[in-house]
Amino acid sequence: MTRVVLLGASPGPDTSPTGLRLATMPGNPTVGERLHGQLTSMDPRPARIESGDVAAALRALADVAESATENLFIIPENSVVHDELIYQISKTKRGALALVAKEPRGNSGATEESPSEAAEAPEDNGPEEYVPIDEAEPEIGHNRVEGLPVRVRIGKSRVVSVGTARHAVTRPNGVVLGPLHVSARNAPTLAQTCRDLADMAEVFGPDDDLVQLVVFGLVRNGVSVGIRGRRDLFYRRVTTQEEVNEAVPEMVGMNEDRSRLNNAVKGADGFFTTFFVSTYSRFIARWFARRGWTPNQVTLISIALGVAAAACFATGDRPWMVLGGVLIYFAFVFDCVDGQVARYARKFGVLGAWLDATFDRFKEYVVFAGLAVGWVVSGNGDDIWILALAAIGLQSVRHLLDFSFGIANRRKPPAKLPTLALDVPDDRDLRQALVRRKVERAQGMRRVLKMWTKAGRFRMVHWARKMIVFPIGERFAAIAITAALFDARITFLTLVIWGSVAAIYTLTGRLMRSLV
Repeated sequence: MTRVVLLGASPGPDTSPTGLRLATMPGNPTVGERLHGQLTSMDPRPARIESGDVAAALRALADVAESATENLFIIPENSVVHDELIYQISKTKRGALALVAKEPRGNSGATEESPSEAAEAPEDNGPEEYVPIDEAEPEIGHNRVEGLPVRVRIGKSRVVSVGTARHAVTRPNGVVLGPLHVSARNAPTLAQTCRDLADMAEVFGPDDDLVQLVVFGLVRNGVSVGIRGRRDLFYRRVTTQEEVNEAVPEMVGMNEDRSRLNNAVKGADGFFTTFFVSTYSRFIARWFARRGWTPNQVTLISIALGVAAAACFATGDRPWMVLGGVLIYFAFVFDCVDGQVARYARKFGVLGAWLDATFDRFKEYVVFAGLAVGWVVSGNGDDIWILALAAIGLQSVRHLLDFSFGIANRRKPPAKLPTLALDVPDDRDLRQALVRRKVERAQGMRRVLKMWTKAGRFRMVHWARKMIVFPIGERFAAIAITAALFDARITFLTLVIWGSVAAIYTLTGRLMRSLV
């Protein structure tokens, strides 16, 4: 469950969402009624906080955060938003995540990607002299994006710094639009931050947005607030009926289902999965989901195809070997489809996750056995079992290492960010601390890892790194191709050689990351 906090507007005909109706939508709901309905599955009794009195609102939010035992989802009540955007933000694994929008380039400062870069592309500001960001003076942002003051410095993956009407920020380039997700582990920090902000509420200006103030406090207290754009989904705050009338057609005109379908595909899949499976498997997943199939039922199809492939390989005959290659390919396709059905239909369960992980290994190992049996019945001798056992042993060790590293990595506390007192009038000290942090983290092993990470910006390197670790898609592809075109011995040699290279590469990287 997630604790939902609705930030209500001050009473009045133009700002209260209770008086703004979505006339073209079924049931003619108000903005507030629709948002309540969208959030019911997350929290049937959301907390509602009036935002007219900033100090009172901050103290009320602090009370909610203090008593919360689950993640918090904070959103203005006058929000018109797609269901899928709410879902994607609320399911983040980050400690905090905010929906943001950058100011158009022609109106903003430069768009440097790192909080400590010393140089940026020149701004489109006419004849004004370009000043690198490290030499720029902090400023109070007065430009606006969607009615919000531009007082946020947005970096590549997180909010770098935030200003207010009394706190200057170095070259602001965006706004926090509204939805904010805060994990349970950061709830105590959120509570204390809101209390501290409430005590100094008199210094804030009338145009300071409540959500933006909260992010201001979190960032200065060392919480890493990740960023997310709207991308192909819709979000807008509305304050007048005219804005509602403009927002609804725009929202309806955007393909929310396509975004949901795309989001059902893992973003970090390997080369083979990305280009030879996910290009069409998502549509199979939608077909199954719309007909009420569960992910576990699709998993059973994948298992059956894997066993059938093993049976074909066990014959040792070339036509059956080719058929086995086709079947193992589609066994992998349906292995992808079951996860995509789960994400598209939002049907998750412990049993399903366990079945998926367990039977991935089962399919591989039963296929190994089928290949070895087929080699033996073809009269080629039983020494193939040595290679089969080597492939099974190598893959088992790799999975053990993956599992143990994942457990250890989850226990590792997040890296600490610099902090800055809430009453400091600008963010220069914070940015200088970030520069020092970057320099310190770019020494020795960290520097090598960072260079290798940056190399991933090149498309060829990116996909080479994906393939070298020999993920499941590449393994199933290797089995299908080598078994269909060659023989079991070539298949096992491919698995053992490529798997050994992958194991050495992965183990080296994890050892390096464990030492930094």
